[in-house]
Amino acid sequence: MRFLGKYAETLFAIMRIVVGFLYLCHGGQKLFGWFGAEKAAEPLMIAAGVIEFGGGLLIAIGLFASVAAFIASGEMAAAYFMVHAPHSFWPIVNHGELPALYCFVFLYIAAHGSGRLSVDAARRGPART
Repeated sequence: MRFLGKYAETLFAIMRIVVGFLYLCHGGQKLFGWFGAEKAAEPLMIAAGVIEFGGGLLIAIGLFASVAAFIASGEMAAAYFMVHAPHSFWPIVNHGELPALYCFVFLYIAAHGSGRLSVDAARRGPART
């Protein structure tokens, strides 16, 4: 038996909610100047903010999370290669650990789906056995 295996779906839901919320906060920085950040002025950064805020919200609440996470994963891959990779091959040196981690967590969420504790699960109704 896997350690904590019986809690896997609940822990996945908690991870999805927390990761979505953190991603939403990054979008809030760019779009609204939250947390002491300056609002983004460049069109590419505004687009990133929209993906981060909207995608983070959808992922956190579990509504169309697979699609939102797939788009977010692509945005994080693009951010890594456009912003971080030119400075060094190694993420620890180019400060690209966060976009790389987000990229693969979102890819996992995209493959897994919204799971429990989500709007999608509520829309499906009670689980059939």
